[in-house]
Amino acid sequence: MQQGVTQSDYSVTGAFLAIATIGILTVFVSWLNWRFPLLRPALEGQPVVLVENGSAIERNMRRERITMEDLEEEMRQQQITSLSEVQWAVLETSGRISIIPRRS
Repeated sequence: MQQGVTQSDYSVTGAFLAIATIGILTVFVSWLNWRFPLLRPALEGQPVVLVENGSAIERNMRRERITMEDLEEEMRQQQITSLSEVQWAVLETSGRISIIPRRS
């Protein structure tokens, strides 16, 4: 990774500076996230509802670039066979899709 960040500099100093810069930026953004709650949506994002009451919300899926095949794959992994069995499907800030099945 160092060569990509520091171009052709193969020195230990260059590697240290690249690693230290990335580490400091990570800690700084984490601190901003903790210290200023109003910045959290911009830094982490917000969960997005993809399915509500068994009906896909196409606008949200298109905006997040989630295809119906992606959603169906996640449903199969959670042993859900039909979209009508889904109460809510939410794209979390981590990138995972949480699916809450309908109650019988």
